[in-house]
Amino acid sequence: MNKYIITAFLLCVISFPVWSQNDGDDVRDVRRGNRDFKKENYREADIDYRKALVKDSTSVAANYNLANTLYRQGDMEQARKMLDRVKETAPATEAAADYYYNLGDVAIAQQDWQTAVDALEQSLLRNPGDLQAKENYIYARKKLQEQQNQQQNNQDQQNDQNDQNQDQQDNKDDQQNQDKNDDQNKNDDDRQDQKNDRQDNQDQNNDQQQDQQKPQQSQGEQPKISPQAAQQMLQAIQAKEKETQDKVNKEKAAALKARQKDKNW
Repeated sequence: MNKYIITAFLLCVISFPVWSQNDGDDVRDVRRGNRDFKKENYREADIDYRKALVKDSTSVAANYNLANTLYRQGDMEQARKMLDRVKETAPATEAAADYYYNLGDVAIAQQDWQTAVDALEQSLLRNPGDLQAKENYIYARKKLQEQQNQQQNNQDQQNDQNDQNQDQQDNKDDQQNQDKNDDQNKNDDDRQDQKNDRQDNQDQNNDQQQDQQKPQQSQGEQPKISPQAAQQMLQAIQAKEKETQDKVNKEKAAALKARQKDKNW
């Protein structure tokens, strides 16, 4: 069977070589399926290969050819499962290059670019001259690179968004902490003011108590003066009297002098 390319995507559509089987009870079912496959009677080929698998579920030929048939019917998921069932045995057969080629094309159809690149690379290692495998490998590798770039861009955008969200959260936390500190400082100031008010009240009460404790003087009662204070008061009176006497003497002298002037005049 020949392989061909869908030009819109440079994608090789699987056109599998049908694997024959030479022994076992399911030989006739596999061969009948191969004949139906060549006639493009894929539904009949599907039934034939499944009959073979009922008799021998490990048949590489039945699993491999059923995968081809499912691919032709557009059921990529089931085709992939059939290929996975023989992933341990098929690579050791003479059709290993075709197995990996088919696996790569199924992976391309599922846009599983990493599996496609790995599978087609294995196919080329076993058959380096397969040009269609090379074209599909280049195509799958290009799509894988685009996917990885897109994932990296998405990751970078997500990291930027996370950083922005973290900055916003940090700013919010800082504001909340600042508000909390402001509230705490205000509470501290209020408590200090209250403490000062209580202290002022206490001082005022103490002053009132001290005033009440002073002995009350009865009306008309003269306060007692110490001898020293009395002596000072006496000296002050005497000094005042002397000052008054000196002033009077000066006034008398001035008057006498004025009369003398009047007389001389």
